[in-house]
Amino acid sequence: MTDHHDARTTADVPPIGTGPGGRAMLSGFGNEHQSEAVAGALPRDRNSPQRAPLGLYAEQLSGSAFTEPRARTRRSWLYRVRPSAVHPAFARVDNRELRCAPFEETVPDPNRFRWDPLPAPAAGTDFVDGLWTLGGNGDARQRSGMAIHLYRADTSMPDRVFGNSDGELLIVPERGVLELRTEFGRLTVAPGHVALVPRGVRFAVDIAEGTSARGYVCENYGAPFELPELGPIGANGLADARDFLAPTADFDDTDRPVEVVNKFGGNLWAATLDHSPLDVVAWHGNHVPYVYDLRRFNVIGSISYDHPDPSVFTVLTSPSDTPGLANADFVVFAPRWLVGEDTFRPPYFHRNVMSEYMGLIEGAYDAKAAGFLPGGGSLHNMMSAHGPDRETFDRASGADLVPQKVDDGLAFMFETRWPVTLAGQARSAGHLQQDYDTVWDGLRRNFRS
Repeated sequence: MTDHHDARTTADVPPIGTGPGGRAMLSGFGNEHQSEAVAGALPRDRNSPQRAPLGLYAEQLSGSAFTEPRARTRRSWLYRVRPSAVHPAFARVDNRELRCAPFEETVPDPNRFRWDPLPAPAAGTDFVDGLWTLGGNGDARQRSGMAIHLYRADTSMPDRVFGNSDGELLIVPERGVLELRTEFGRLTVAPGHVALVPRGVRFAVDIAEGTSARGYVCENYGAPFELPELGPIGANGLADARDFLAPTADFDDTDRPVEVVNKFGGNLWAATLDHSPLDVVAWHGNHVPYVYDLRRFNVIGSISYDHPDPSVFTVLTSPSDTPGLANADFVVFAPRWLVGEDTFRPPYFHRNVMSEYMGLIEGAYDAKAAGFLPGGGSLHNMMSAHGPDRETFDRASGADLVPQKVDDGLAFMFETRWPVTLAGQARSAGHLQQDYDTVWDGLRRNFRS
């Protein structure tokens, strides 16, 4: 048996308070963080003094209603060179391939779908222009449901900034490193990491010259993502709050034309400022962006028999009005050991009241032997039957059940309580696999009476 002990050594893990690229970061999901890029910029004893330090403007960014329970309150105070109110009128701009709920171009479909990766972007495509919507549910204007997007880009956004009034964005890179310049500071997000940008937070995406980037986005219209309850697991396990890293203050105080693109009510609107809106010199609060290393996920699994339900792989959840029935879940199938005795170890055949979109960041997924590619994805809507393909079933049914390390792939899932209705472009896409149903051909009758 191969010794995987050194697959991830202490040397691979950044020092405490350090993020990708060696940048100083702030540790902890949901914490009350504070940061200043210039000493003395952050007020020490109040949020909105008569005159903010250093001639800055105090501004609150509220990600929740004022009167929501304290445990769910999301807000940050920003101390910036100019208030966000300094802008001309916004005007509608082309949505390109970005769509929003309610999705009404097609009807909810019980069939199973799988897509190859998106085609390469046209030269000069940035993150915003490279967004391509697969589908979603709910209604962004009612703050319910979610949307699934993919992105591909080869160009940075030096003079363009994006903000989303409709929901928060969970960005899952599959290819290429993204440098996010946010109002709160910088985040480096590489494949194997995810970034969470809260509702309303403005940011720009930079990509190294000569490279391209590709990945997935979950747009969450509902309650903000939070860490799931642990229940009988106890106090530890799954995603650890301290592994979520928030940026330290880093501001842009240049006077030049910058286009601000705002997604509002399902459409894109834009206004050109004479300065950068990423001019926050200091801030404090808990409505902040994060980056998280998926390989830090502490997998909980069976050490006796049977494959556990995929809920044990939940990284973040957006709760709904029904306890346990998520508006959206983000699930990762991270490296793990399989040791179950007399157990079919890949994911089992399944019909689910939830709808499941799965993507692949790298390698292979242990329930699909072929056809499921990094950058691609599959959709199994509620109660749509799915499970391992024939080749995987045959192999796993006859495998020698020695302890097995699954570390040759990194897959994830966006799961949601409602059916995902496809955007028209996803239903007719050239990279939609027309033969997906055939992966289950050959699952022959084995019954013996």
